[in-house]
Amino acid sequence: MTGAQPLNRKREAVRHGDATLDVIVEGAGPALVLLPSSLRDSLDFDPLAERLAHQGWRVIRPQPRGMGHSSPPTAGMTLATLADDVAAVIDHLSAAPAVVVGHAYGHWVARQTDLRHPQRVRGVVALGAAARVFPPGMAESLAIASDPVQREEDRLAALRHCMFAPGNDPAPWLAGWYPQWRAAYRAASQWPPRDTWYDQGHAPLLDLHALGAAHDLLRVMKHGHAGWRWPHATGAAYQQGHAQRVFQFGDALAHCRGYERLALGGAGHARFLADGDEEAQGEEVGSPVVHGLG
Repeated sequence: MTGAQPLNRKREAVRHGDATLDVIVEGAGPALVLLPSSLRDSLDFDPLAERLAHQGWRVIRPQPRGMGHSSPPTAGMTLATLADDVAAVIDHLSAAPAVVVGHAYGHWVARQTDLRHPQRVRGVVALGAAARVFPPGMAESLAIASDPVQREEDRLAALRHCMFAPGNDPAPWLAGWYPQWRAAYRAASQWPPRDTWYDQGHAPLLDLHALGAAHDLLRVMKHGHAGWRWPHATGAAYQQGHAQRVFQFGDALAHCRGYERLALGGAGHARFLADGDEEAQGEEVGSPVVHGLG
């Protein structure tokens, strides 16, 4: 679908309390909310949003506080604050119940939205979900990668370590960071305490993890299931070095209603947002997301 034009892409300013939220909306159909990774805005989702819109989804992208034209973070901001922002956007656009998709840090916000506002969420998709406990060195690499003051070669090396699988170019992710909000978002991630909610949920949840071989997200997602009657997670052979993060997240949720975990090769952490390769361009995007949530 390369070259396809966005379907009626527009931006809206949504008021929520004292905050203004910058929201990108495109397409028509069932609502699907995309939430970005830590310290990044939802423009990262441009290629994916375009494809999903062409597949018949109404794609909604609230910019997190401090990103795009959204109001800056306020003192005391928590995951609950961010989840309430998402719910307010869903209400403003009369989009309930929506599928809520969160990339990395965004999956915490997606799951909090489900926990706090279950009537507004019909399903949650976690893309490269942030671990309950980060593997050693991951937070340090993220700090270097997102800091424009660091040397470019150091930032590229850090991006390869924490975001990109071998063979993928990390250079596009040198831009697009909001490091000035690092402390605010790190503090927000601590409340509510994860031990009080991490194994909880209302809506069915699809957990997509990148491994690091040579497979494209869109191609893998083609082999999905027909409905949201997901079984409990089954065992899989995870590559050394990735298994710890996958199982820390997955095992805590294995008993939740409607849980499925898929491990995707060749898609580094940031690859979830990238445009597909030539072979994948003609394929239907988002199965099992499209078929399973449709």
